[in-house]
Amino acid sequence: MKIINSLLLLSIPFALFADEPSAYGAGNLESPNPYGLTPEERVLLETKKELKHVKIETKTQDSKVNSLRERIDGLQSIVEGLAQKNHKLQLQLRKLSKNIQEDETNVDKYEKRLEAIAVQNSTDISHLKNALSDINATLFDLNKKVSEDYVSKKELEKVIADFNAFKKLVASEFKRLSKDSDASLSKLSKAKILKEAERAYAKKHYTKAIKYYKYLLAHNYKPARSSFKLGEIYYYKRDYATALAYYKESAKRYSKAKWMPTLMLHTAFSMKYTGDKANAKRFFEALIKKYPSSKAAKIAKKHL
Repeated sequence: MKIINSLLLLSIPFALFADEPSAYGAGNLESPNPYGLTPEERVLLETKKELKHVKIETKTQDSKVNSLRERIDGLQSIVEGLAQKNHKLQLQLRKLSKNIQEDETNVDKYEKRLEAIAVQNSTDISHLKNALSDINATLFDLNKKVSEDYVSKKELEKVIADFNAFKKLVASEFKRLSKDSDASLSKLSKAKILKEAERAYAKKHYTKAIKYYKYLLAHNYKPARSSFKLGEIYYYKRDYATALAYYKESAKRYSKAKWMPTLMLHTAFSMKYTGDKANAKRFFEALIKKYPSSKAAKIAKKHL
C-alpha cells in the first residue's frame, strides 16, 4: 500500500507538467494555436491570416465573376436572337412597304380605268339619249302627219314596233353598262370602295361618288352612312325630292348617327324648297329640341 501511494505522489507532477505548453512548440506558426511568438512572428501570423482571408474572398469573387460571365453569355445569346428577329422584321417591313406601293399603283391604274369607263359610259348614254330624242321627234312628226294626212295602219304599226325594239335595245345597253360597272367594283373590298366614295365626295366628284355609294347600299354595306351621303349629294345637286328619300332611308337605318343634326336640317330645307313649309317648320323645331347645342340647331332657329 505504501508503495502504491508513493507511485501516485510521483505521478502527480508529471500530470501537471503535461497540461503546460511545451517549450519546444513555441514559435510554431503552423500550429492551430501558436504561442511564444516574437513580434516579427506575430506580424507574420497576422499577415498569414489576412492572406487566407483574401484567398477566401478571391475564390468568392471568382465564383461571382464566373456567374456574371454565364449571365453575360446568356444575355449575348438573347441579344443575338433579338438582332436576328429585328433583321427579319426589317425585311418584312421592306416587303410590306413595297407591296403597299404596288397596291397604290394598282389603285391609281384602276381609278384611271374606272374614269375611262365612266367617260365612255357617259358618251354612250349621251348617244342613246340623242337617239331617243330623234325617235321622239320622228313620232311627233308622225303624229302630226297622221293628224294632217292619212297614214296606213301598217306604217304606224311598223314605226311603233321599231320604237319598241329600240327601247329594248336601250334598256339592255343600260343593263350591260351597269353590270360592267358592278363587275369592276366587285374586285375591290367594300372598305376600299367606301374610302374611294369618301374621297370622290370630298372632291365633289358626285357622279363617281353616287356610283360607289349606290353599290355599297345595294350590297348592304354601311347602308345608313351610304344613304345619308347620297342624300347630301342630291341635296347639293338641288334634287330635293331624291335627297328626302335617301334622308328618310338613312334615319330609318340608324336614327342615332352623329350626322342626324345635319340630316334633319337638310330635310327641313328640302321640304321648304319643295313647297312643304309646314313639315319643314316641324323639322326645324324638332331639330332645335333634340339637338339644342348643335350648329345645325343654331341655323334652324334663324329659319323659324
